[in-house]
Amino acid sequence: MFECYDFKQPSLTGADMETADLKGRWQEAYFGNKNPITLELACGGGEYTVALAQRFPERNFIGVDIKGNRIWKGAKTALERGLSNAAFLRTRIEIIDHFIAPGEVAEIWITFPDPFPRASKENRRLTSPFFHEKYRQILQPGGLVHLKHDDPDFYHFTLETIAADPRCQLVCHDDDIYAGALKFPELAIQTLYESFHLAAGKKIKYVRYTINDPGTAKNDTIQRNS
Repeated sequence: MFECYDFKQPSLTGADMETADLKGRWQEAYFGNKNPITLELACGGGEYTVALAQRFPERNFIGVDIKGNRIWKGAKTALERGLSNAAFLRTRIEIIDHFIAPGEVAEIWITFPDPFPRASKENRRLTSPFFHEKYRQILQPGGLVHLKHDDPDFYHFTLETIAADPRCQLVCHDDDIYAGALKFPELAIQTLYESFHLAAGKKIKYVRYTINDPGTAKNDTIQRNS
């Protein structure tokens, strides 16, 4: 687990409070391989990061969140399970480019972030144009962005943001992933928040898209009644 303690002068601190310079070096300096890197943003307790790392040992995963007590659980679980392809980074997502180099990330997962329902805070939504620009700084051309969420307004906001940006390409979206067979097996992974939402009878939604390589993605819509 790595932490940024001063957001105005961003740097990473690792074990024994030593400064860790990993930007552009995550594969060689931390993971010790050349496997592609996936970020999970707003990872909470790290359930998705850990489960993805177990499911895909040929890939590297970094869970990112600002809540230290949540992210600590994911880091502890990864250590207990001996997952050398999982790491955790405590920082604000808006300064993620200070710790990740251009093109260093192959995919991004966004799992049940705060939907910020008030229109005045829409720039804080993790699929807003503001954050898309941040992701473009670190994501490889054609790299996928995945959103999994329960909130219908956040889901539609994301689709509208994608449609309004010619650099974005929608690959697929589903407004009720459990209404039929799962299109992708990794969608079966559930976070703590997702289990709460399902128990409350909410429908889980999914969006897959690219943000920086227009014209290469296939539009595959799985639209159901919300």
